[in-house]
Amino acid sequence: MKKMTSDRTTASNRQRSMTGAEIAVDTLIEEGVDLVFGYPGGQVLDIYEELRKKRRKIKHILTAHEQGAAHAADGYARASGKVGVVIATSGPGAANLVTGIATAYLDSIPMVVITGNVPTGQIGRDSFQELDIADITMPITKHNYIAKDINRLHEILHEAFRIARSGRMGPVLIDIPKDVQRARCKVEYIEPGRTEPIKTHPTDSELAMAADIISNAERPLVYCGGGATNTDAGELVAELARRIDAPIGCSLMGLSCVPRDNPDKLGLTGMHGLAYATEAVRRADVIVAVGTRFTDRATGSYGELVGNAKIVQLDIDPAEIDKNVTDAAYLVGDIRSSLETLVGMLEPRRHADWRAEICRMRELSDAVSHAHEEDEPLNPYSLIDTVARYTAGMRVATDVGQHQMWVAQRYPLNLRRGFITSGGLGTMGFGMGAAIGASLSLGGSPVVLFTGDGSFGMNLNELATAVGYNIPLLIIIFNNRSLGMVKQWQSLLYRHTSASELDRRTDFVKVAEAFGAFGRAVHTVGELKAALSDALGKKKRLPYVIDCAISPDEVVEPIYSGN
Repeated sequence: MKKMTSDRTTASNRQRSMTGAEIAVDTLIEEGVDLVFGYPGGQVLDIYEELRKKRRKIKHILTAHEQGAAHAADGYARASGKVGVVIATSGPGAANLVTGIATAYLDSIPMVVITGNVPTGQIGRDSFQELDIADITMPITKHNYIAKDINRLHEILHEAFRIARSGRMGPVLIDIPKDVQRARCKVEYIEPGRTEPIKTHPTDSELAMAADIISNAERPLVYCGGGATNTDAGELVAELARRIDAPIGCSLMGLSCVPRDNPDKLGLTGMHGLAYATEAVRRADVIVAVGTRFTDRATGSYGELVGNAKIVQLDIDPAEIDKNVTDAAYLVGDIRSSLETLVGMLEPRRHADWRAEICRMRELSDAVSHAHEEDEPLNPYSLIDTVARYTAGMRVATDVGQHQMWVAQRYPLNLRRGFITSGGLGTMGFGMGAAIGASLSLGGSPVVLFTGDGSFGMNLNELATAVGYNIPLLIIIFNNRSLGMVKQWQSLLYRHTSASELDRRTDFVKVAEAFGAFGRAVHTVGELKAALSDALGKKKRLPYVIDCAISPDEVVEPIYSGN
């Protein structure tokens, strides 16, 4: 009886009466969240009051726009491996998050989205700023909730974090009506970590089949994607490649899984991949695919870029098995544990002829950076090579377009989680918010953002956020006065362009200065070096915008135009 009394007393001491807004903010703290992004409004005023009260435990970053907040939470998650959190009010505030939520969903990024809504009694009456954000986001979230019961709010919030980071990671939305934020109930404290993600594992027979196929390969290739990056499986991927003597190809999302200086790494494959890397995929007889979806950009419209290889696919999501390619074997489960077990089952192999073939293809490429003349007009490769020499140790973020592909092909990505980019959705305007989130997740470390004049124009308002919070961004604009990738495809498919020439007079240097940042326009390698020295010298004058003029006729090569 004494023990029962003691347990009841302990439970009683752990309970206290709290409002829904208190529950929301305290649960974030319980889950280890110390930084959130958002924009206040009428239906989240109670939550923002609690954020003010708890500001010593949890910091809020006010962005210029809700879309920027969503991309910042996404970039925070990509760079840190933690769950990103974003908060917005109802109606237009929630609607402005949709592009950011979809971006995270397509790239399997863990994110918890909290929106306010009108009181439950007003839902369905077309109240001011009412929007059914749960139904709108249902196709682009792992799960979402309308938290109408204050007694379940604590449980729902913890469950949202578990869902976001379990299995195939992704965004989860919780819509909290205003009256629920103000209601009260008794809540028991939950220890952080209680909602750890659930892990699944492949069967012994699946592992044996995969090991047998790999052991009999003559031209094996390891192909890694976003799932390998998101689970920090790079060392295991590298060990697998060493064990079976295989080169490593990468999807766009898998580029920072294994460092560029790993001798086994080939780099980007697929539609805009390096020619020798894509050819290696074509010639392989066994492809071990780790956390990659084999999308059309990676394989071509009908799998043409994969060749006739037997595919052994490792993925957390059973829906990806046999979806875009036909697998000879598959391992469904936690990627890290699957790789650890698989590597232990494989005897070391050597494939001298295959390695020699890879070397010959590699030697014919021009993928290695080199010195450029000071007065040389900037082109995509001289630009990237020059910036790379000044930005070693910095994470890289990009927007979407030609510049993204050039960076993916050329920049020496050597940092774990060092490449922050939108792959699945291909979101122009992603870069500014994502770079802000990535920098803050790394304790304010500098981040270099490569962007285009088209992409930068979409969300340049987030310069206000970068300046306001002293976020050290180096922003490199590939300014070709056009929507470069759109123009390139139009020229290829139709032999003319339409609405892809940007006849604008925007002065990005003056824009940067108007926001309180530094800026400089450059045309040559020497001018770029001077600007980089100014930005990254002893004073580190960041945020800093460098507007780099390149020819509008530059194209991404190679290009596979299967559709």
